[in-house]
Amino acid sequence: MTNPAAAGGYPQGVKLGVDVGTVRVGVAICDRDSILATPYKTLDRNAKKNSDVKLIARLVEELGAVQVFVGLPRTMKGEEHSSARMAGDYAELLAAELAGRNQDVPVNLVDERLSSVTAHRNLHEAGMSSRNHRKVVDQVAAAGILQHAIDMQKARGADVGSRVTAPSPSVDQGAGGVDASVPGTSGDTTRFSDNGRQQ
Repeated sequence: MTNPAAAGGYPQGVKLGVDVGTVRVGVAICDRDSILATPYKTLDRNAKKNSDVKLIARLVEELGAVQVFVGLPRTMKGEEHSSARMAGDYAELLAAELAGRNQDVPVNLVDERLSSVTAHRNLHEAGMSSRNHRKVVDQVAAAGILQHAIDMQKARGADVGSRVTAPSPSVDQGAGGVDASVPGTSGDTTRFSDNGRQQ
């Protein structure tokens, strides 16, 4: 595994992108040099047993991933609604699962405005029929989230998004479990969205 504390102010190595939905969760991965994000797999969301969260945590271990980006859905006005709360809760669950496995891997929430819309359009332009989109659109959306995040890290020379930590009864993490004490992440999702993907 590449040194997560390498120069550049952000983790260096394999990273995962996650697109959270009520029914499915898309997962994408990138290479160790963080050049290209690739759709990886689509998982069924299991809100009762959180088996999908465990699978992602296991994937982090197997790949030696150094960071996970979870898409934060926002409206075009930058507002957050129930889907954003769901993504925040999911990121907390993943952070807790990783912590339980003694994996010190940061989980960051990043703006995913229109990622699914863009994924559907890209699949259509690639010649895939609409009826087949459902099988892969979530992982393609996850790849879009991850690609934008790693591109922005390189452009800024700093980390992007807001780091999420596992809920702790002894530490008040504030709304959404976002740890505002992490340098360079407090309020960063707003700046991140100002540099959104070309739609």
